[in-house]
Amino acid sequence: MQYYSLNRQAPSVDFRAATLAGQAPDGGLYFPETIPRFSPQLLQSLRTLPKAELALQVMQPYVGTTIPAAELARICAETVDFSFPVVSVTEQIAALELFHGPTLAFKDVGARFMSRCLGYFSRQQTRAVTVLVATSGDTGGAVANGFLGVEGVEVVILYPAGKVSPVQEQQLTALGQNITALEVQGNFDDCQQLVKQAFTDAAVTSHLTLTSANSINVARWLPQQLYYLYASQQWPHPEPPVVAVPSGNFGNLCAGLLAYASGLPVSHFIAACNANDAVARYLRTGDFAARPAVATLSNAMDVGNPSNFGRILELFAQNHATISGLISGGTVTDAETSATIRRVHQQTGYLLDPHGAVAFHTLEAYLHTRPGQHGLFLETAHPVKFPEVVEPLIGQAIAVPPALHELMRQPKRSIALEPRYEALREYLLTR
Repeated sequence: MQYYSLNRQAPSVDFRAATLAGQAPDGGLYFPETIPRFSPQLLQSLRTLPKAELALQVMQPYVGTTIPAAELARICAETVDFSFPVVSVTEQIAALELFHGPTLAFKDVGARFMSRCLGYFSRQQTRAVTVLVATSGDTGGAVANGFLGVEGVEVVILYPAGKVSPVQEQQLTALGQNITALEVQGNFDDCQQLVKQAFTDAAVTSHLTLTSANSINVARWLPQQLYYLYASQQWPHPEPPVVAVPSGNFGNLCAGLLAYASGLPVSHFIAACNANDAVARYLRTGDFAARPAVATLSNAMDVGNPSNFGRILELFAQNHATISGLISGGTVTDAETSATIRRVHQQTGYLLDPHGAVAFHTLEAYLHTRPGQHGLFLETAHPVKFPEVVEPLIGQAIAVPPALHELMRQPKRSIALEPRYEALREYLLTR
């Protein structure tokens, strides 16, 4: 498998080179030259395939010969070594819970897969690989946990000061070792822009072997397809589901669309957005305009210019009619998010996090006029990560999972950084 840049001004590369580079030298995102089709045998045996075997079959075409089969099998098995349950919430709606990994967030899958691939590739490097990543919330913790102690890899995480939850901040600042957190005095778009500039700065890229662990990196983005296959394994209805995806940088939804393009049955997708709804507006109007990010209760989705939207356009040849026919866009306010968390908990006992609440709200609205259909939404993070939002709405404390007890007692370790590229550049060049 070869990967080309969406800017089409750089040579095509294999999976190893795309993973190590993160972003193409022309500033574009890498995209696979061909979209593999799931075999009829895989789809027919989907319900009985073990998770690790299914992951191996899905990922092998993308990895190609860059990782030996036995090594890739080990990587896949370690990546998905936890549960992905589909839980009924109402008669029409189920939750695909993606928070049963080590950092209680869906990004554990991509981070674990990429960290293990990069650990394998770093054995062939003469100097350490530096992972440079921006986070709006859960990416930082998942990347920090996934790469912690990986030999030959250093991690630098940029996050917006005051705009991630206390648990999220602790997960990305408290680990130490090969993990460094830069606390940027700005928003996520500032963090993401700083990272993008670093990748196009020849002085930095010659000084460091730089790669990214955001969903711009193919090794982070591609494994997210697995969520949708694991949902299909458990789907109890004869017709394929409507799937609502909480959407910020759009890597998760784009991966689901890739699985759909590979042959996975899905009735319809919903891009569930908060006030940062540039893509939802595109789906309605055909016009895309990036906007400055605004802070919301669903902070991991506070992205005004989502990187992976370009991949969605590429997947469907820029055809708005095709895209808007398959995907609906929903915009949910903070007031609606809060009301949904409270109401669903009172009526069903199910506890949503703010991101899952955005997806539930859009899915419920979509299905309201389609009484015969069923859908699932992606519950992407454990509610305990957002106590300041959730607990006042339900009138009780959320039980803290044992895995977090020790972490929350650790001191915060971060370096303050102004949202200027010169500040990041100086830091990277003096590492």
